[in-house]
Amino acid sequence: MAEQKSAFIAIVGCPNVGKSSILNRFLGEKIAIVSPKPQTTRTKILGVLTRGETQLVFTDTPGYHKPKNKLGEKMVKAVSSGLHDVDACLLVTEPKGELKEAELTLIKKIKKEGIPAVLAINKIDTLENKELLLSRIAEFSELADFAAIVPVSAKNGSGMDDLLSELMKLSVPCEHFFPDDAITDQPEKALAAEYIREKLLLYLQNEVPHGTAVSIELFREREDADILDINATIYCEKESHKGIIIGKNGEMLKRISTGARHDLEKFFDIHINLQCWVKVKEDWRNREGLIKNFGLD
Repeated sequence: MAEQKSAFIAIVGCPNVGKSSILNRFLGEKIAIVSPKPQTTRTKILGVLTRGETQLVFTDTPGYHKPKNKLGEKMVKAVSSGLHDVDACLLVTEPKGELKEAELTLIKKIKKEGIPAVLAINKIDTLENKELLLSRIAEFSELADFAAIVPVSAKNGSGMDDLLSELMKLSVPCEHFFPDDAITDQPEKALAAEYIREKLLLYLQNEVPHGTAVSIELFREREDADILDINATIYCEKESHKGIIIGKNGEMLKRISTGARHDLEKFFDIHINLQCWVKVKEDWRNREGLIKNFGLD
């Protein structure tokens, strides 16, 4: 019998570089929500991928940024703690643009921890001039001794098999920590809340969606029917934001609920009755108690 191997791998990088998209592409399921807006991921999200005798346990972390409130501080802290007690790190960057101060800081942290790191240069599908990719590889090669540098596109899958192959090399002899068919340790209620929040990020503009949190009040399958009842409360910071989320004649809230319900039905493979309400909790992103209540501490 072949020897089992495992590796705990932290996925880190600046906001909006595609960390969650890479994780979802690996798993073939959307366990981490994605949107064009930065700071979509708020907490560490664990994803499990088992291929044969090798199990990779990924920790998708929030984008590393300069925090503006207590929630932001906790998000940045989650990145630093995500680099502790892991076997390897996957640093994600983009193929063009100025090297960010946050990326330099992350590289310093990776070196300090002394863990092997693979660099994924994501979004290569956006490159017209492929020479930029070569200069990007050279730029990062000078900063750290990466175990591998792999250009990828989480959007179309290009390079993802090569990236996975490089990460598999970092596994060590060890029994699997999770069942081989597991993909995450996230509770079903947490997944449901994130699916709803994703639609808030996609459909709402400016600062409104970043000031929202979702709490699942009811998550119960009916005994007499193949239907899952989910009741959710969307919290926002201002009365004016509440009106925007609900929309004229409730149209925006209906759009958010319908979009989330479609995704939830696909993920849970069951008919879903989703009911959403909106409440105001002023300045909740700076209130320790509320941050904890929303599971974001």
